Amino acid sequence: MTVCVTGATGFIGAHVARLASADGLVRVTYRDEGRLTRLGDIEVDPVRADVLDRAAVRRAFRGCDTVFHCAGFVGSYPAERVWEINARAPRIAVEAAAAEDVRRVVITSSVAGIGPAPSGEVGSEEDVYRGGGLGLAYPDAKHEGEAEALAAGARSGVEVVIVNPSYVFGVPVDRSAPGETSTRMIGNYMRGRLPALVDGATNVVDVRDVAKGHLLAAEHGMPGERYVLGGHDVGWAQLFARVAELSGVRHPLLVLPTEAGAIARAAEAAGLPSPISAEGLVLMAQNWRYSSRKARRELGYRARTLERTLADTIDWYRELIESGAFGGGRPSALSIAAAGMRVADRTGALSVLRAAERYVGRRLVAP
Repeated sequence: MTVCVTGATGFIGAHVARLASADGLVRVTYRDEGRLTRLGDIEVDPVRADVLDRAAVRRAFRGCDTVFHCAGFVGSYPAERVWEINARAPRIAVEAAAAEDVRRVVITSSVAGIGPAPSGEVGSEEDVYRGGGLGLAYPDAKHEGEAEALAAGARSGVEVVIVNPSYVFGVPVDRSAPGETSTRMIGNYMRGRLPALVDGATNVVDVRDVAKGHLLAAEHGMPGERYVLGGHDVGWAQLFARVAELSGVRHPLLVLPTEAGAIARAAEAAGLPSPISAEGLVLMAQNWRYSSRKARRELGYRARTLERTLADTIDWYRELIESGAFGGGRPSALSIAAAGMRVADRTGALSVLRAAERYVGRRLVAP
């Protein structure tokens, strides 16, 4: 099987390329040649191609049986870029695959593309999208990208399979590279640069399991279907309590109520500064608990333990910190706010919040 991986210099894409290379040479697309080092010693056939350039994408896909479209943009700004990469590029990939007689395209989406689950429930692939009213660029764009890719596949006859990873932790193929967006939360916590989190819930999965899920989807996935590639449901406060136990690093974190996102948005609209983006707070406040039952049943997908994933991520970040990979750098709004939390903890100011937890019925300070 000849495969091409877009976004192969990214976190998930590099792991997909590494696994796929066990069956032969893998073609990968890139825009920045310098980022090819993120593939480590994987033997690849690199092709320069912007995923928005139809002609370049067609050249990259020529002669391939399967495409893993892993390219994506994780973030909220700039909004135009979020939509171009997450909503428009998947359709371009499928249409280019059809033009080059590629049989199957596996699209890397996200559980964000399915939308947050209702409070107290566990989401699945069959859920109706509930993110539209939240005004969140990333989930909306991911959802649109799925719809566009599936429609293009139906028109052209290309077999399109969607995979929806949950929140991805783990170690990149190139261990010397600083953390990607998702893993950076653990790195910021260990470096004392994370001041707060929101009292929401997520599902955490290892990048190695997500990559394996991609290959299983290519082999066993049903065309037109989506598969959640998740791991373990956990509240954010509980997650960082576990990170503190495994790492031996204990920094106080303010646990904000789920209403914090709406408050931050109002402050943002008023032009007031905030160390954490309003969209980030709104996303964290949602219920992202998700089931991978369908992927387990139809693909044979399995996820390793949460402890293994966290321990490996922590050990890798410790290596980076001890090697001086992050340097000194200027203090950010996040690091200043985190330092303020530590001062408040040392002076006993946070003891009032800890004592109040029994009365409000939720965590106010973690870990």
